[in-house]
Amino acid sequence: MRNGKRGRYTLEFQQEAARLVKPGQSQAAAARTLGVVQQTLGNWVREHRAGTLKGASSKPLVRAERMENSRPRAELARLTMERDILGKATAYFAKGQKCSTPLFNATSRSGRSRRSAEFRW
Repeated sequence: MRNGKRGRYTLEFQQEAARLVKPGQSQAAAARTLGVVQQTLGNWVREHRAGTLKGASSKPLVRAERMENSRPRAELARLTMERDILGKATAYFAKGQKCSTPLFNATSRSGRSRRSAEFRW
């Protein structure tokens, strides 16, 4: 009996093991030679003949919706990062400058103080 751990085999190993089992050879002898369980080797041979053999490293197929959504998400993340960087840079460079024409408490031609919302452009 095995120790309970499940073996993870690459696709190349599974394909080669399935090819090594010849029609006249027993799967039990080939499994002992390779050091795998007979049932596992039988599954690999059956899947290899059917053309559906997948290794441990094979990833599930990405659905079209996920692929479609991944590009806008990446673009959004990039633009958000650019916005944050530009905001920090603006604050850094504006820190040492004084505004020559303030927007608030500006005086009109008559000398009265006006708010910027009252200006007529």
